[in-house]
Amino acid sequence: MGKHRSHSPSAFMRKPSETTRLIITTIIGIVAGFFIGNSFHTVSITKVLLPSGIISFIEDRNTGQATEAMLNHAFSSEKNQNSNHSNQLSAEDLKIFVPTNPKGAERLPPGIVAAESDLYPRRLWGDPSEDLPSKPRYLVTFTVGYGQKANIDAAVKKFSENFTILLFHYDGRVSEWDDLEWSKRAIHVSVRKQAKWWYAKRFLHPDIVAPYDYIFVWDEDLGVEHFNAEEYIKLVKKHGLEISQPGLEPNRGLTWQMTKRRGDREVHKVTEERPGWCSDPHLPPCAAFVEIMATVFSRDAWRCVWHMLQNDLVHGWGLDFALRKCVEPAHEKIGVVDAQWIVHQVVPSLGNQGQAQNGRAPWEGVRERCRREWGMFQNRMTEAENAYYKAKGISLPNKA
Repeated sequence: MGKHRSHSPSAFMRKPSETTRLIITTIIGIVAGFFIGNSFHTVSITKVLLPSGIISFIEDRNTGQATEAMLNHAFSSEKNQNSNHSNQLSAEDLKIFVPTNPKGAERLPPGIVAAESDLYPRRLWGDPSEDLPSKPRYLVTFTVGYGQKANIDAAVKKFSENFTILLFHYDGRVSEWDDLEWSKRAIHVSVRKQAKWWYAKRFLHPDIVAPYDYIFVWDEDLGVEHFNAEEYIKLVKKHGLEISQPGLEPNRGLTWQMTKRRGDREVHKVTEERPGWCSDPHLPPCAAFVEIMATVFSRDAWRCVWHMLQNDLVHGWGLDFALRKCVEPAHEKIGVVDAQWIVHQVVPSLGNQGQAQNGRAPWEGVRERCRREWGMFQNRMTEAENAYYKAKGISLPNKA
């Protein structure tokens, strides 16, 4: 007969006991997990939306401390949002909309809006507040070609460290100015075959040049032997000129009597032109008039003039007759500074940037466009003013 295996009571009880312990352990784990999960309710990482810039920043292995600081800031913002939600604030309540902000920035809190900029170079290191030991108060721009390098070098040396120097290069030859010490501190903008007012419209927006009290928009062919920029500014302020230019040497490059230098005074604002040219002594070319070769604008005047510049009319012909619309009274705030005078050398270097067509020299096509733009600008101004008065219900005589 086979042996019969005996079973003790303890053997029968072991299996049910282990099952019970497993069940109890599972229940305890579930309960503990529930309470632990609730304890982390105030910090929900899944709700923190990190911008892509922060994510890429986190991936930099050498920025551990900065990453920690940014994450702390993100979690702090999330905590503040949760606090707001606890006060029963809706998502609509938390939306920002400030109609007085600049257009397009209405959804930003006013404290973060930087509506203006500047042309001050900044360092790539250090504390931003220590970048600028001084801030130039004035801006001078020259539209240049390499052929006038020596002349521009002489001109720039007439401007103190109170001036930011900005060169617009129409011939693309920028690196060839590097041997001039001041050129290393200047700002260079290079776009080939463009004219002065094309650059001004695109790179001298009023919100960019806002830190400067005065903006000089000058040609490259000006002799400055008798000119000092700091003294010029003093006279402009003394006589309340918002738009001005230095007097021109009488024997060189003179087109208008208004811009001719007077040897017996500091400033003049009126003149006598040819008979029949000035029906009103307060209007151009006998008053409220300067040329566009060496114009100087106050910050406020430039804000108006910039808006008057046309995107497609790049030579500026006709602009000198319209500058008066930007200051009031124009015959008192536009003038010529005689005590600081210059020579117009009449170098047709920009004309050589034109293109020869139909047997005509490059400069001939440039000059023809200049005259064409003058007529176009006058027509646009007249049509715009007539449309304005018509909308206001004002009828003008044909002469106006």
